Amino acid sequence: MGITLTQQAADHINRYIQKRGKGLGLRVGVRPTGCSGMAYKLEYVDEPLPDDNVFEGLGAKVFVDPKSMPFLDGTQLDYSREGLNEGFKFVNPNEKATCGCGESFTV
Repeated sequence: MGITLTQQAADHINRYIQKRGKGLGLRVGVRPTGCSGMAYKLEYVDEPLPDDNVFEGLGAKVFVDPKSMPFLDGTQLDYSREGLNEGFKFVNPNEKATCGCGESFTV
């Protein structure tokens, strides 16, 4: 299944890379943390790692390490602005629950 992007997410990734002046795409992963167990991590990629899974859609690339892939498979990455808040949103079918603050999740 992989990772898919909404047009808003792809546009944001491409705008940020252009503003930054370098980069190939966005790395998405998970790390153990928080009250529910896992949290998403994001960083821009200048050099891919040899074992990265690479997904391309709507002109943007997403890189996922093999350890994070089982937790992210089937996820849609969106980007939205709501009032003063803006950021990436994860629509992850693997999530079983999220913590009250929204910072972590359980699979």
